[in-house]
Amino acid sequence: MRSLLKLFFPDQCQACDALLSRGETLLCTACRHNLPVNHLHHTTYNPIKKVLYGRVSLELATSLFYFDKKSGVQQLIHNLKYRNQEQISAFLGDWLGAELAQVEAYEALDVVVPVPLHASRLKERGYNQVAGFGERIAKALQIDYNDGVLYRKKATKTQVFTNRGGRSTEVIDSFGITEDQSLKNKHILLVDDLITTGGTLEGCALALNGIEGIKISVAVMAIAN
Repeated sequence: MRSLLKLFFPDQCQACDALLSRGETLLCTACRHNLPVNHLHHTTYNPIKKVLYGRVSLELATSLFYFDKKSGVQQLIHNLKYRNQEQISAFLGDWLGAELAQVEAYEALDVVVPVPLHASRLKERGYNQVAGFGERIAKALQIDYNDGVLYRKKATKTQVFTNRGGRSTEVIDSFGITEDQSLKNKHILLVDDLITTGGTLEGCALALNGIEGIKISVAVMAIAN
């Protein structure tokens, strides 16, 4: 039955729509090798820390890709968020998680915490697009995953391609924490899909800073180029 379905509805690359060949999963070989992977966990230059400089104190920060408008990375994340391709999240988590597991600095992490969706958005979409990403990174690093400590107090509009100066205080003020004991003195890896203005991560970090003795690091699928 599956073979018959593939005959009439063949799998396509989630970044370029090319038909996938045998042995390819979600991405074609060309996109797997040509997407703008940035390896920030192996470089001294860090644009994530630059975006959040003076706003959030970060220990470590990394992403998998650079993000440009009308690019394969944009299509990949669009399919994840708006076309029910939830499996992309775990796929990217496996990819980045395997890399981070080879970096000594990331051995200091204790727990992965995903940026939460507002309840109304979660009901609409049916899943948090960063859940699989965070779970697979936690598995690769052999650390805990906690999706219950952060919550979103109100739904907000996307910040894609808003400049840093235009970041929304509404976004920054829209997060809270449910408790502050289980993560006391822990090193948290906060994960999200895309960083543009940094407002979402800033808001999450400000909320998490209510927990005694924590350290915060960040890992995202992509950073706007």
